[in-house]
Amino acid sequence: MNPVNYLYLAALLFTIGATGVLIRRNVIVVFMCIELMLNACNLAFVAFSRLHGNLDGQIIAFFTMVVAAAEVVVGLAIIVSLFRSRHSASVDDASLMKL
Repeated sequence: MNPVNYLYLAALLFTIGATGVLIRRNVIVVFMCIELMLNACNLAFVAFSRLHGNLDGQIIAFFTMVVAAAEVVVGLAIIVSLFRSRHSASVDDASLMKL
């Protein structure tokens, strides 16, 4: 399979994720769309790495996965805190968490 096809798939996944972030109001769905966008970037990094014949893109994708794992921990903690205090998982309620 041609690596350009993987780039098209990465662009499609990134577009779906960006659309989900802009349109949806549920925090969990927005969070999953951000993860989808990160995975699309990882796919693009690996596709470019294979296209150029080096491992740099795969190493960057690995570090991106490490950052995404840390983001999951912090993001889910914020979502749980929001849900416990407001009994809602809406993005509109997040602005109410200010002191």
